[in-house]
Amino acid sequence: MKSARKKLLQVPASPGAVFEDVQSGWVGAVIRTEKSGGMHIMVLEDRRGKTKSFQLGFGFLVDGEPVEAIAPVATAKAPASSTQRTASGSVKVAGARARVARASRIWVEGKHDAELVEKVWGDDLRLEGIVVEPLGGIDDLVAAVRVFQPGPQRKLGVLVDHLVPHSKESRIAAEAMSLPGAAGNVLLVGHPYVDVWQVIKPKALGIAEWPTIPRNIEWKRGILQAFGWPSADQADIAQGWQRLLSKVNSYADLEPTLLARIEEVIDFLTTEVS
Repeated sequence: MKSARKKLLQVPASPGAVFEDVQSGWVGAVIRTEKSGGMHIMVLEDRRGKTKSFQLGFGFLVDGEPVEAIAPVATAKAPASSTQRTASGSVKVAGARARVARASRIWVEGKHDAELVEKVWGDDLRLEGIVVEPLGGIDDLVAAVRVFQPGPQRKLGVLVDHLVPHSKESRIAAEAMSLPGAAGNVLLVGHPYVDVWQVIKPKALGIAEWPTIPRNIEWKRGILQAFGWPSADQADIAQGWQRLLSKVNSYADLEPTLLARIEEVIDFLTTEVS
C-alpha cells in the first residue's frame, strides 16, 4: 500500500528567518527576497556577513526540520535598525539550534580564556558546532596535539597567551607545529599580553591603562592588589576575574589583537575541505 507523502511545513522567507541549505550546509538569515531570471530567490547572510542566494522551494532546514521556503507575505517595511547582532558583532541568527559538535576544537590555555571566548563568541560557536576546551596551561601542548591526531576533518585552533618571539610559549608552539599532521590542520595563534585579563580594554574597566606589576609579584595577585581587591587565595582570583569579565559586553570591549585571532581560528575550523 502506497503511503501518503508528508507535506512539508511552508516557512515564509521573511527578513530575519533562518534557513540551512541541505546541499551546501550554508546557514544564514534572510536579508531580502527578489525575483531574478524568472526565479524567486532569497538572499541569506551568514554570521560573518557573507551572503549567498538560493531559489525558494525545497531543500532547506529550519531548526533541523525539512521545510519548503516560500515567498513572504507583504508587510510594512521593517526599520533598518531591526537587525540584531551577537556580542561578537555578527548577525544574530534568531531561533537557530546549536549544531552537532564538530570533531574540530578550539583549545585555550585556561578557564578564564574559555569564559571570555564563550561570552563574546558563544552564539557563533554554538551555531558552528565548535567546542572550546581549556588546556590548563601550555606546557603539555605537544603531547596533547599528538594524542588529538589532527587531520582535515579534525582540526585544531589553539590560542596561546604571551606568544612573542623567543619566549617559552613560542618554542612550544614551534615544536607542536612540527608534529605529523599539524601542517594545514592546526592553527596556532596568540596575543602578546601577559594574561588573557589584559585583552580587556582599560576603557571598559574605567582605567587609563593596566597597572604595571613588578616581576617578583605574581601578576594576577598584583593586579588585584593594584585595584584594591582581595588577593589572598585562588578564590579571590576567581572572584576578581568575574568582576573583570562582567565589564565585557561585546567585542568592542576587547583589544583588536585578540579579535582578529579568534575570528581567524573560527574561519580556519569552519572552512569546508574541498
